[in-house]
Amino acid sequence: VLLAVYVGYVGLGAGVLQALERPAEVRAAQHLLQQHWELLANYTCLRGPALQRLIEGIIQAYKSGITLQRNTTSLGRWNFSGSFFFSISAITTIGYGNLSPSTVAGRIFCILFALLGIPLNLVLLNEIGQLMLLGVQHCAHHLEEVFHWQKKASLLIKTCALVTGLLLFLLLPPLLFSDKEGWSYEEGFYYSFITLSTIGFGDYVIGMNPDRTYPGWYKNVISLWILFGMAWLALIIKLCSNFLE
Repeated sequence: VLLAVYVGYVGLGAGVLQALERPAEVRAAQHLLQQHWELLANYTCLRGPALQRLIEGIIQAYKSGITLQRNTTSLGRWNFSGSFFFSISAITTIGYGNLSPSTVAGRIFCILFALLGIPLNLVLLNEIGQLMLLGVQHCAHHLEEVFHWQKKASLLIKTCALVTGLLLFLLLPPLLFSDKEGWSYEEGFYYSFITLSTIGFGDYVIGMNPDRTYPGWYKNVISLWILFGMAWLALIIKLCSNFLE
C-alpha cells in the first residue's frame, strides 16, 4: 500500500509538472529555432555546422564558469571563495550542477573528499540538530518552572522555535538574495528551500552573475546559513516523517 501511495504521489507530481512546464518548453524551443534560422538568413557568411560548434563551445565554457564580457572573459568561480562554496555544496549533497571539476585530478579528489566529507557533514548536522532540540527543551522546562505551565510551555516554545526558524532560514534570506542577486522574493524563497532541502536543481545559484560585484563575506555567510538551515529543516522533515509513519 505504501509503495502504491508513493508511486501515485510521484505520478501526480509528474502529471502536474508536465501540464505546467511542457508548454513553456515548447515555446522556448520554437523561439530558439527561429532565432537560429534568422541568424543564418541575416548573416549569409555563417555556416550551420560552424555556428553549431560555436554554440556548443559557448555552452561548455559557461558550464566551466567562463562567460564573455565584451572582448574579455570572466573568471572567478574557482577562486578560494567559489571553491569553498563548491566544497560545501558537495559534502552537503546539494550538488547544484552548475559547477564541477573538469580535470581528472580534480574529479578524483572530489570523490575522496566527498567520501569522508559526507559522513562528517551528517554527524555535524545531527549534533547541531540535537543542540537545537536541547535548547527548545531547556526553554520549555524553564517556563514550566517559572510559570508552572505544563503542556502550554512546550507548545509555546516549539511554536516560537518554528517561527524563528522560518524567519531566519526561509523568509528573511530572500530579501538578501533580492539585494545581492537581483532576484524576486519568490525566486529567493524558491532557492532557499531547494538549497536547504538538498534538492539543488542549480537553476538558481548565488554569486554566479558576472555583471554583479559580491562582497567578500557573502558566500561565507551563505555557507553558514546552509549548514544551520539544513539542520533546522532536517528536524522539520523528521517531524513530518514521524507523523506519516
